[in-house]
Amino acid sequence: MMMPHRLFQLFWGLCLYGFSMALMLRANLGLDPWDVLHQGIAPSLGLTFGMTVNLVGLVVLLLWIPLRQRPGVGTVLNIVVIGTAVDLSLMILPTPEGYAARFAFLIGGIVLNGIAGGAYIGAGLGPGPRDGLMTGLCARTGWPVKIVRTAIELAVLTIGWMMGGTVGVGTVLYAVSIGWVVHHALPALQIKPRKEPAAP
Repeated sequence: MMMPHRLFQLFWGLCLYGFSMALMLRANLGLDPWDVLHQGIAPSLGLTFGMTVNLVGLVVLLLWIPLRQRPGVGTVLNIVVIGTAVDLSLMILPTPEGYAARFAFLIGGIVLNGIAGGAYIGAGLGPGPRDGLMTGLCARTGWPVKIVRTAIELAVLTIGWMMGGTVGVGTVLYAVSIGWVVHHALPALQIKPRKEPAAP
């Protein structure tokens, strides 16, 4: 009975995540580190931004193999849905004019991104490929999450920036606020296992 609820929350969380990324792209004020990478390498690959997101997700998933990580249904859908949702959202979202509108898109994108992250993580059906890479490296190296997460994000940010990805105030604002948003969204969206009734 719980699985349809989990799948529904997972799906809308992933779709919302893609929509939030499209908002930040349209704002053009700076992206989060992974999206700087996606934007930077998309022209070289000849792919849309969303398809690049999906392809990078697949490549990152392959890195799980030596780390002995096991994907869940949420991991697989993460690769397929988010990038597709980005491209569809970009088809309908206007390009904001003026800094007020651009900042509104940016703030809305960050807030919705945090809520979406809380939704798909809270569904409990498997981490995204990028999150799984982090936890797998932590497990294999024994290094703390803060070191591994920071190293990964700095690496993808640097590569993406060198290839033309957009770094700006949005990048900084995302870095300092996304954890706070997820922290408050996750408890409200986390689906807890249903307790079995006690035996008579």
